[in-house]
Formats: sequence, structure tokens, C-alpha cells
Amino acid sequence: MIDTKKIPLSKQLVYQIILLAITFMVMFPIFWVVGMSFNASNIARPKELIPKQISLQAYQLVLSQPTANPITFTQLAINSLALATGTAFFSVLIGVGAAYVFSRFKFMGREVLMMGVVTVMMLPSIATIAPLFVLLNSIKINIGEFSFNLRNSLFGVGLAITSASLPFAIWNLKGYLDTIPKDLEEAALIDGANFNQVFLLIILPLSRPALAVTFFLGFLHGWTEFAMSWQFLTQPKDFTLAMALWNMTGRYSGDVPWSAFAAMSIMISLPVATVYLLLQRQIVSGLTVGSVK
Repeated sequence: MIDTKKIPLSKQLVYQIILLAITFMVMFPIFWVVGMSFNASNIARPKELIPKQISLQAYQLVLSQPTANPITFTQLAINSLALATGTAFFSVLIGVGAAYVFSRFKFMGREVLMMGVVTVMMLPSIATIAPLFVLLNSIKINIGEFSFNLRNSLFGVGLAITSASLPFAIWNLKGYLDTIPKDLEEAALIDGANFNQVFLLIILPLSRPALAVTFFLGFLHGWTEFAMSWQFLTQPKDFTLAMALWNMTGRYSGDVPWSAFAAMSIMISLPVATVYLLLQRQIVSGLTVGSVK
């Protein structure tokens, strides 16, 4: 820890000014968006940080029907929640099993496969849209009366997002599993436990911090994902909050209902921001828990 008493007063003032300037640059857009969302005038180019007339009309509009499409905010939120939760759950479920195999077992091609995971992780997810579009578009699901194209469905988009989140989940969880002593597993095997019991009763409970962080980051990816959803989905009933936010923009800046746009932005970001603030200490500790072991 740095002893501030040994730092000259002039340097402390410089540091404080720099930190205040950075805080202002970070918080100013947020304050502007919040003020814009309460602006009753809803002008084309709002320039007021603090609106003269405050109104909740923008929030009422967003909650009833944010876009011209016949879908409510609640339906959009359910779609986004299902997509984000599903992709985060399956990326963690598959990732922790793959990470455990990479961490504990030696097999032919292990290094090559890990290099493949790292290579895919470095690629932007936007680069995989074309092959995923062609692949999912060629698959049609027929279950009784239900018949749909896998590409044009939330399930198909979930598969695409999971494929993008899985490499990070494997890499992040493997780094943590490497820090768990193998002596615990060997002792359990000596006591008569099998490999499944060791994994379920010892490894998973000890991996809760890393699992929580990986799930949260996967949920954030699915909640804010736009490109794949926009390219794959065509039916308004399957649209997500991010897609609805884009639909609120017009061809020109004067066509955008800025108050409603700002209100929609806040309502989309508020749940994730609230969860992050409440779990900030656990998330930070989970990200660094295995770095010094």
C-alpha cells in the first residue's frame, strides 16, 4: 500500500485533478443519458444536461410498446433473459467439463486442442456469422405441430452465442482448476469415490467463484448481444432488447425519439449494472482467485 503521507502535496493535487477529470469523462455521458430520459420535450438534439421539464412519459412509452413492432417491453425482456441465461448456463456446463479434462488428463492432441480453443477465443464473434448462418439455416426442426428453421429462432441464436462464449469459459475455468490441489482428488479416490463423485462433490464446490464469474460474463454477453440476433431473427416475437433499441433509431438523427431511446438504454443496462454493483467484490475476487496460487 502506498503511504500518501510521503507524497508531496503538489503531486497529490495533480493526482486528484487527473482522477477527477477521468471520473468526469466516464460519468458525463451517463448523466446526460439519465437527464435525456426524463426530458419532457423529447427534442431531436437535446443539449440540456438537466432537463427543464421532467416527465416519465418516455418510460411509459418504452414499457407499453418501445418500437413500431407489435411486441411489448416485457416480451422483449423475457426473450433477452432466456437467451442470456440459456447461453451462460450451457457455456458453463459444457465449459467446466472440458476444462476439467484439459486440466487433469493427458491425452494425444491435448496441446493442439487447447491451441484451437485459444485461437477461436481470439477471433471476433462477428467473423463466425456467415458460416453459422449457413449451417443453422440448413437445419429445420419438426416436432409434432411445431416446425421452424433453426436459424430463425431464439434456440438457434442461443447455439451461436454459446459457441462464441464457450472458448472463454473453457480457458477461464481451466486456469482456476489448475490451482486446485490434486491431493484432494487422490484422497477421495483412495476413500472409494469414483471420478464422477470427485468431480461433482469436490471440484464443482471448490470452483464456485470461477463458475460464478464465468456465468456472469456469459450472461452479460448474451444480454447485450446484437449482431447475431439481428442477422438471424426475422420475427418480431423473437426480438431481444438490443434489437428493439436499434429499431428505435431512424434514418436521420432527427427521427430518433431521444427521450425514449435514453429510457430504453437505461432500462436495458440497469439490471446488469445492479447485479454487478451488488456482486462486485465477489466478481473481482473470482477473476483473480487463481492468479497467485
